[in-house]
Amino acid sequence: MYFIGIDLGTSAVKLLMMDETGNILQTISETYPINYPRPGWSEQNPRDWWEAVVRGLSRLTAGTDAGQIAGVSFGGQMHGLVILDANDQVIRPAILWNDGRTEEETKYLNEVIGRQKLLAWTGNVAFAGFTAPKLLWLKKHEPENFAKIHKIMLPKDYIAYKLTGVFSTDVSDASGTLLFDVRERAWSEDMMDICDVYIEQLPQIYESYEMTGYVTPQAAGETGLSTKCAVAAGAGDNAAAAVGTGTVGGGSCNISLGTSGTLFIASDTFKADTNYALHAFCHADGHYHLMGCMLSAASCNQWWSDHILKTSDYEAEQAQIQKLGENHVFFLPYLMGERSPHNNPKARGTFTGMTMDTTRADMTQAVMEGVIFGLRDSLEIARALGVCPQKTKICGGGAKSALWRKMTANILNMPVEVLQNEEGPALGGAILAAVACGVFQNVKEASEKIVKIAETVFPDSALVTKYEDKYRRFAKIYPEMRNIFDFL
Repeated sequence: MYFIGIDLGTSAVKLLMMDETGNILQTISETYPINYPRPGWSEQNPRDWWEAVVRGLSRLTAGTDAGQIAGVSFGGQMHGLVILDANDQVIRPAILWNDGRTEEETKYLNEVIGRQKLLAWTGNVAFAGFTAPKLLWLKKHEPENFAKIHKIMLPKDYIAYKLTGVFSTDVSDASGTLLFDVRERAWSEDMMDICDVYIEQLPQIYESYEMTGYVTPQAAGETGLSTKCAVAAGAGDNAAAAVGTGTVGGGSCNISLGTSGTLFIASDTFKADTNYALHAFCHADGHYHLMGCMLSAASCNQWWSDHILKTSDYEAEQAQIQKLGENHVFFLPYLMGERSPHNNPKARGTFTGMTMDTTRADMTQAVMEGVIFGLRDSLEIARALGVCPQKTKICGGGAKSALWRKMTANILNMPVEVLQNEEGPALGGAILAAVACGVFQNVKEASEKIVKIAETVFPDSALVTKYEDKYRRFAKIYPEMRNIFDFL
């Protein structure tokens, strides 16, 4: 039997096929556009996602007996607002996770409704990227579209709906809507009232590893899958990546260096962050997790290299960096505003500390270090809550950099485990499909059998000491800049 994981990312969909032992047979990607109608806004057309998935499935399964593909599941970009009318037509482009237009609505939820109420009702406070503020924005600015809403979906759930005709979501993705009571794993009636939506407009909730349905005849005709192929609910991209990296079970940790950056700490019990900095979400394994999310991570290095230095040779740029922990330049990695821990869409990227002897390598080093310093901000919040992971796995495009892995180990002062197969959410989706089809008893068993560690990067005590001083300096910059960002 074969299982397919579909990772619906921000710039592309990645599809992976594995067998029941976890052997990865093939991976392919299909890209699609992202639109920026105004500064700070980001949107995509859900139809583009579906067309890319159809193309990808056709390529992935070419030459494979469709009857051998037993299950499909997902990882997907979180928080995006997808709305359908009564005829199942997309009403407007999806408003994405990194869209910053909802500053006013986020402020209303946090300051007028109140953070303590939100924490009690959902386990989280409002962040600009969450789905609920988007609904409030839509109601105010596009009332004619708001009035047409028949179904409210998250991005990956649109693909699941196109495959199965079942209107569903999973607990991990629903956790990022601010419409969901994370502790109780159910939609929040209080938040539905505030956002003026009805339970009928929201999808049925499933655990990530539960089967929601089978591929419909129409979808089978478009994709080449069999109508006997089961579809599991799947998970938000970070929870799916956690499954795909074996970050399952209390205290396990994963760092993701993708377009965004995340610190993901699995927990066997629910624990909300009363500091309002970290997200408390349901995990795809049936339990919970704490997560800090940066809006710009590896994308900072891509911006710096591609758009400023005009080079795609990242390895050559990083080879010039020789003196770790001794850089006098600091970079705030807030190119799209910031979520964790500052929750400030007005925050911006800055370089600080440049002098006449500052080099190109110093600037590149500052960008890379700034991303990990930003993740350490979230780790410090977790440690203050008594959640203290002893090691971490690492995934995402940035994890391919040996230098970034070394920085991570020394700035966070913990061993960093590098995976044999770093396929993140796509592998997590395939694992969830295998669990749904009964190949494994649960997600933990599946991850333990499939995920393997290639090497471990250990911190160096001398570098840890240097980076401890550098981090303390970094941590003072944002508080001093906050009023400047408001002014700008």
